[in-house]
Amino acid sequence: MIEAMTTDEVHVTVGWEEEGENKGGNGSGESGKSTIFKQIKLLFQTGFNEAELRSYISVIHANVYQTIKILHDGAKELSQVESDSSKYVISPDNQEIGEKLSEIAGRLDYPLLIKELVHDVKKLWQDPAIQETFSCGSIVQLPDCAQYFMENLDRLAEADYVPTKEDVLHARVRTNGVVQIQFSPVGEGKRGGEVYRLYDVGGQRNERRKWIHLFEGVNAVIFCAAISEYDQMLFEDETKNRMMETKELFDWVLKQRCFEKTSFMLFLNKFDIFERKIQKVPLSVCEWFKDYQPIAPGKQEVEHAYEFVKKKFEELYFQSSKPDRVDRVFKIYRTTALDQKLVKKTFKLIDESMRRSREGS
Repeated sequence: MIEAMTTDEVHVTVGWEEEGENKGGNGSGESGKSTIFKQIKLLFQTGFNEAELRSYISVIHANVYQTIKILHDGAKELSQVESDSSKYVISPDNQEIGEKLSEIAGRLDYPLLIKELVHDVKKLWQDPAIQETFSCGSIVQLPDCAQYFMENLDRLAEADYVPTKEDVLHARVRTNGVVQIQFSPVGEGKRGGEVYRLYDVGGQRNERRKWIHLFEGVNAVIFCAAISEYDQMLFEDETKNRMMETKELFDWVLKQRCFEKTSFMLFLNKFDIFERKIQKVPLSVCEWFKDYQPIAPGKQEVEHAYEFVKKKFEELYFQSSKPDRVDRVFKIYRTTALDQKLVKKTFKLIDESMRRSREGS
C-alpha cells in the first residue's frame, strides 16, 4: 500500500495474497507481491549485498526439497485416483530415492544440497511419472519456481554457490507480518519524483483484521492478483478456488473505511504464466469466469481472455465502491513480477499517476 507521511512522501501498501502454510515457508498460493518487493530493492535501491544473497541459500535449497516432495507425493496420490493411473507410478529404481528425499523434505531443518543429493533429485525429476505429475502442477499445488530450480540444480549445489539476483527473485519464502521499504521510482536524490514507503503485508485469511488498522491515511493500495491461478485451489482449503478467494479479498479491501479516499492500483500479475496456461486450460473452469466465450487459439485468444478478466475486476471495483468513492484513482496494470524492465516501467507510470492526482487535488 502507499501512504503519505509528509508532502514529499507517499505510502503504498502492496497486497494481498493468502499464503499457504507449506513447510519451508513456501507459500504456493503466491500472487507475486513479494517478488515485486524484491524487484524494488534491485531497481531503486542498492540491491542485495553478498551476505543478503547468501542468506537465500537455505531458502532456495528448501524450495528444491519441497518441490521434489510435492512431485513425489503428488505422483503417489494421482496413481491412486486417476483412471490412467499407471503413468503416475514411479519406476522401482526411483521409488527408494523418492521416499528418501520426501523424508528429508519433511524435516524442520533441511541439509544443504550436495552433489550426491542433487544426483538423486535429478534422477527422480527425470522419472516419467514425475514429469507427468509436473504437467499437473496446478492440481498438486506446485510452486511457480519449480522448473527454474530443477533446471539449475548443479549450480545450486556448488561448494562456492552464491545465489544470483535471478535465483533470489525465484525464491519463495512466506511473508509474515508487515515489512516496509522506502524508494523513489526516478532514483534516489533526483528531483521531481515522489518518495514511496512500500509495505508488504502477508498472512492467513484470519490475520487481515490484525493489521488493517495500520493503514489509516494510506495514499494508495497496490493489490496484486495472480491471474494465472484461475484453475487452482487454495493450499489451506482445497475446496476454494484461488481466483474466487482473490475476488472476495479485493471486494473486502475496497470496502474498508480506511481506504475511502485511497487510490487503487491493481496488478494483474503472472501474465507470463497466464499466457501459456490459457492455451490449455479454459478460463471458464473458474466460477467467476463461467460466462467466458473463447474466440480463437493463439495470441488473439490470450488478449481476449486477459481483457475479459480485466473487465471482471473493473466491474467488481465499481460495484464495491460507494458513489462518493468512485472518483478515487483506479488503474490496472498487466505485470510479470519476474520481468525487471516491466516492473520498472509500471512503477514509473504509477509515480506519474500519483503526482498528477496530487497536483489535481
